[in-house]
Amino acid sequence: MSRIALQASHVIGFNGRSHVIWRNGEVVFSGNTILHVGQHFSGEVDQRIDYGSAVIGPGFIDLDALGDLDSTVLCFDNADDWELGRLWREGDTSRPETYTPEEELFKYRYAFTQLIRNGITTALPIAPGRNHAAAESYEEFAGVAAIAADLGLRTYLGPCYMSGTTTTDEHGSTGQYWDEDRGLKGLAEAERFIADFDNTGGGLIRAILAPDRIETCTPGLLEGTSRIARDTGVPVRIHCCQSRYEVELVRRLRGKTSYRWLDSLGLLNVQAILPHGIHAHDDDVALLAASGASIAHCPVVFARDGEALNSFASYQARGVNIGMGTDTFPPDMIDNMRQGLNICRVVEGRRDASSAADFYTAATLNGAKALRRDDIGRLSAGAKADITVFDLSGFHLGPFIDPVKTMVLAGSGRDFIDSWIDGRRVMQDRQPADQSLEALRQTGDRQFVKLMASHQARSPRRQPPDELFKPSFPLAS
Repeated sequence: MSRIALQASHVIGFNGRSHVIWRNGEVVFSGNTILHVGQHFSGEVDQRIDYGSAVIGPGFIDLDALGDLDSTVLCFDNADDWELGRLWREGDTSRPETYTPEEELFKYRYAFTQLIRNGITTALPIAPGRNHAAAESYEEFAGVAAIAADLGLRTYLGPCYMSGTTTTDEHGSTGQYWDEDRGLKGLAEAERFIADFDNTGGGLIRAILAPDRIETCTPGLLEGTSRIARDTGVPVRIHCCQSRYEVELVRRLRGKTSYRWLDSLGLLNVQAILPHGIHAHDDDVALLAASGASIAHCPVVFARDGEALNSFASYQARGVNIGMGTDTFPPDMIDNMRQGLNICRVVEGRRDASSAADFYTAATLNGAKALRRDDIGRLSAGAKADITVFDLSGFHLGPFIDPVKTMVLAGSGRDFIDSWIDGRRVMQDRQPADQSLEALRQTGDRQFVKLMASHQARSPRRQPPDELFKPSFPLAS
């Protein structure tokens, strides 16, 4: 098996405890496994690539990755969810599908290519269920697994399921619609997916249990999730403490805070990955830390709504493992690191509350810990060859400071030039392998127009798209 050596002005290695920076370093791998990180590899290599002024680092781990043409961006400087028709209307028992089966799969190919383009090598994708008539299906995710394997993206997959959804009336008042049978059918499909797809695609495809969000799940659905999780050992991702509505509803229906209800069901443990923790009760943070569960921190999408975790530094100081997610478009992990760092300092009111290194660690080592893995999120001998290359030569980066500080201060996902996943080169010179970005862009634009048009039938007042989604300034005549 051939040996490949990558070298650059900076390499972010791992010393067994934390990341370290090698100047003029190299990474050598064979197959899907790293052999050497540092300097002066003594063995023979079959290929050597010199990236010059660049950072060779571990790929990012996105614990809440966008798997869609993101409909949440339609709320950016537009109306709320209910006014746009993004919530189910009161009295509905189903809604029409927005996309054809082929379009559903295209959105994943589009999104996964965007993830690779932004230096993400491991992803736990999520797509809003609001565009589905029901939950995601086994058949759909069999196709998603095929796309991930084709692109070479390391993914943790499983169809989302739920036993209820939030509804709204024409005045914006919210309620809940429940269908226990639908939820249990979705759980059965998720269990089938685990049996058929976990650890397939040469190990790139792993399974997860993905109940939608805590307030849309009944006790029976979560008890079944807990049983399957114990039996299979797969991660469980459930959105939790992400809205005031959720926290108040769970307390009213279940008599407990969100985290304590999960704990009572056996779901608050090391298998749990919980986006987003924004509205967690302060007394529950100690319970969260002791449980070993992980937070998926997605600062950008919440900052758009004027909300923030209180705070990254506080959770970290209390022993909670915090990984990172993107959760919206653009899926730029560096932007989430930068905004997350600044938000943390504002919330804490001090400049030393956290650091660029803390957020880089969250996007790599902490994400690996959330997945209970010690072979990704780091560059070290024996780890998987999930490697990214960040270009340091751009004028827009300004004077060089330090590889990580420069990246977080002035960089973006667009500065990644090469990416290797499991030893396969999935992006070269900013071009994901075997993908036409222009073709993806054109198809994505057409499909997004269809998505926007679908909101006319869903909005309370049946407004056309040009009224629902207004331009930033009036159009000139």
